Amino acid sequence: MDHRDPRLQLVHLLRGITVELDLLGAEFAARNSLHPTDLRALIHLLDFDRTGTDATPGRLGAQLGLNSSAVTAVVDRLERRGLVDRGHDPRDRRRVLLTVTEQATDLGWSFFGPLIGRLVATEEDFDERELDAVRRFLQAAQSVLVTARQEK
Repeated sequence: MDHRDPRLQLVHLLRGITVELDLLGAEFAARNSLHPTDLRALIHLLDFDRTGTDATPGRLGAQLGLNSSAVTAVVDRLERRGLVDRGHDPRDRRRVLLTVTEQATDLGWSFFGPLIGRLVATEEDFDERELDAVRRFLQAAQSVLVTARQEK
């Protein structure tokens, strides 16, 4: 496919958005003395919470592509900083559950909150059909990317 093909416009826009989000994430991580993997771990843990998914070290490791000892190191760092709590599942005491602390949520909102507010406000410029099309495209793109990563 020719890199000037107009059908690639959305791909190029996604790449640009990814770069900008990556730069913002790196700035947030640097300002808060976080390793980039720690930031990705926090994002996954927040996503688990948002979707009602139990956050276990194994599930986090699968999302990060890390082995159990590396996940333990990440969780240890986050726990020492007061950003993650590690506890036992009340339904199965053998299973460890991870939760993001209020301190971590507040830290994230203090940096990303204004950006999120501006992004949400841009939705006012679109009608529901347009937003639905954007949602469907982004969900499909995310699915393609997850599949591609899993196939590697």
